[in-house]
Amino acid sequence: MAGMSRTTGAAIDGVEDIRQSLGDILGTKIGTRVGRRDYGSLVPDLIDQPLNAANTLRLYAASALAVSRWENRVRLRRVSLAPGARAGAATLNLDADVKGLPPASARTRFALSL
Repeated sequence: MAGMSRTTGAAIDGVEDIRQSLGDILGTKIGTRVGRRDYGSLVPDLIDQPLNAANTLRLYAASALAVSRWENRVRLRRVSLAPGARAGAATLNLDADVKGLPPASARTRFALSL
């Protein structure tokens, strides 16, 4: 399935289309999409919350639930959080198997800035 880049308008497909889709899913607050009120994730609600063990677990759970519900082209394997380049920034790493790819190249890491 091919899509269109939200920044350049160029055609994208495969892993880049999935990466863009994951960013859209995790960056959309539930209840904000007209006509599809249940689309999105709880991740936006967790941004700017204290970075403690409980909120990190909430972030992992919110990410896993949203990806498993809205992106059927991947099978999520692992969610992790890494410090970002700037103070207060973080990167959400999603390790997943892309469905339809050969097993040797299916495992992919999607790094999304928060």
